[in-house]
Amino acid sequence: MSQKRSKITLIGVFFVFVMPVLVAKLALDNGWFNSASTNKGELLQPVRDLGAVFAQEAPKWRIVYFVPEQCDSACENAIYSIRQVWVALGRENDRAQATVLVTHRSDPSMVKQLRQDNRFHMVNVASTNVHQVLEPNDTKAILLVDTLNNAMLRYPIFADKQAAVQSSRNILADVKKLLKLSRIG
Repeated sequence: MSQKRSKITLIGVFFVFVMPVLVAKLALDNGWFNSASTNKGELLQPVRDLGAVFAQEAPKWRIVYFVPEQCDSACENAIYSIRQVWVALGRENDRAQATVLVTHRSDPSMVKQLRQDNRFHMVNVASTNVHQVLEPNDTKAILLVDTLNNAMLRYPIFADKQAAVQSSRNILADVKKLLKLSRIG
């Protein structure tokens, strides 16, 4: 009877301790679940090194948009979104910066408006530098740049105002989370 009881105990120990580990390993190897991610933007793999663009700038988290040659409604909504995200950061907005990249080809009327708005940090760059460090999809999106000048998250821009507002909520959620976790910037 004691030998039968020891076998039952050994089988019980196996199921309680070893079996969950084996099932977890099997689930990981076969991709039986979706890996969790909490970021709302598209994670850029690999990150884009914008050190050449922001070499003279103080380390800050940046919400960056590249102003195109013609600023259409999607462009205007993107600029509105990054302004609103920066304002919504409240007392944390000194750690982040609403940044627009402009070249000599950028829409002159929008550049003039941006110069008058003190909530934006404008960085003049050569268009060749922008196209060397950013991919074409990056110039038609809002980027979240870390304190080491790496663009790490990308958010789409929208011509529809409601969609742009929803996207700015996603940007705000990610920026708040990153500022909470970061001691830099």
